[in-house]
Amino acid sequence: MFQILIIDDDLSIQILLKRILQKQGYEIFTASNGEEGITQAIACRPALIICDWIMPGLNGLEVCHRIKTDPELSTTFFILLTSLDSVADRVQGLDAGADDFITKPIEQNELKARVRAGLRLHQLSQDLRTQKLRLEEELAEAAEYMRSLLPEPIDKPINITSRFLPSRQLGGDCFDYYWLDEDCLAMYLLDTAGHGLKAALPSISVLNLLRSRALKNLNYYQPSEVLKSLNETFQMNYQNDKYFTIWYGVYDRIQRRITYASAGHPPAILISGSSPTNTEIQILRTPGMPVGMFPEAQYVDACCHVEKLSSLYIFSDGAYEITKIDGKLWSLDAFIQILASVHYHEDFQLERVLNCITAVNSKDTFEDDLSILLVKFD
Repeated sequence: MFQILIIDDDLSIQILLKRILQKQGYEIFTASNGEEGITQAIACRPALIICDWIMPGLNGLEVCHRIKTDPELSTTFFILLTSLDSVADRVQGLDAGADDFITKPIEQNELKARVRAGLRLHQLSQDLRTQKLRLEEELAEAAEYMRSLLPEPIDKPINITSRFLPSRQLGGDCFDYYWLDEDCLAMYLLDTAGHGLKAALPSISVLNLLRSRALKNLNYYQPSEVLKSLNETFQMNYQNDKYFTIWYGVYDRIQRRITYASAGHPPAILISGSSPTNTEIQILRTPGMPVGMFPEAQYVDACCHVEKLSSLYIFSDGAYEITKIDGKLWSLDAFIQILASVHYHEDFQLERVLNCITAVNSKDTFEDDLSILLVKFD
C-alpha cells in the first residue's frame, strides 16, 4: 500500500484530500505546517507528498527543497497544491524540485489521475535505484576480484611494491610480476582504453594469459615477441573496440640488465645514483602502437644496465595526466621530478609519491585509473 503525506494548514483541505485518497486504497498521513510535514516525511518516508504552497512558517517551496535534498526522500513524488497559476510561479516551483502541481479548487478526477501518475513515477524511480544499488554491489565484487588477481609485494631478492587506484570501482589498469626462472623476472603494466567492466575484462584476460604462459611457443624472455603475440590475440575488432597500452620488461639479476618493449605506453623511469648531486634518470620506452589497433604493428626491444641502488617505476598515464587546481594539465616531466625527489628516502617512497600526486589533483577523486609499480633492485 502506497503512503501519501498531505501537508496543509487548512483542515478542510486536509479532510477533503484524505477522504478522496483513502477511498483509492492509499494510507494517508497529515501535517498542518511545514516543519511538522518534514518530520512526518522523515518518519514514514511516503511515496508521494501533496503540500500547500502558501503556509505560515515554512512554505511549500521550502518544504519541497528540504525533501528533495534529503537522499532518503529524493525519489518521493512531490505535488504542490496552489491557487497560483502563472508560468513564472510554476517555473519557481519546478526549480524548487516540485514534480507536479494541483490547482485550487481541487477537481477530484484530476487529483486521482495526477496521484496515480506520480506513484507510477515514484515506483519507477525506486526500481531504478534498486537496480543501481545492485549493480554497484556487483561492480564492487568485480573490483575486489580484480584486486585479488594483482600480485602481492615481494622483498627478496629484489623489492617490489605497488599501488592501484581505480577512478571508478572497476578500472582498466592491470599489472603483474613473476619469475620466469630463478634469475629472470618478468614485469609489466597495461592500461585498457576506458573504464568500468568493458575495460577490466581485457585486462583480466591478459593477466591470466601471461601468468599461465598460455601463449604457446612464445619466448617470454623477449618483450617485443610478447607484445606482438598479444597484438595478434587482442585485435580491437574482436574485443568490443578495446585496445590497451603496455610496458613489458624482463630483468636479468645476474647481468643486472633490463630488456623491455612498450606499446603506446608511458615510459618506465629508472633512477640511480648515490646522492642528489649525481642522480641519473633513464627514460625506458620503445616505439610501438597500442595493442589491438593494427594487426601489422611492429615492436622492438631495448636494453639498459641497472646500476647499484637503482629504482624502477612503471606506471599508467593516470599518474601524471592530472588537472591541477589552476585548470592546467600536469606533465610527465613534473611527475618524473617527483620520482627523483623521493629516490633518496629509504622508506615509504610510494606513499610520498602518491601524497604529491594527491596534492596536485584538483578533485576529490582521480579522473583516470592510477597504477604504479616500484622496483628496488638493492
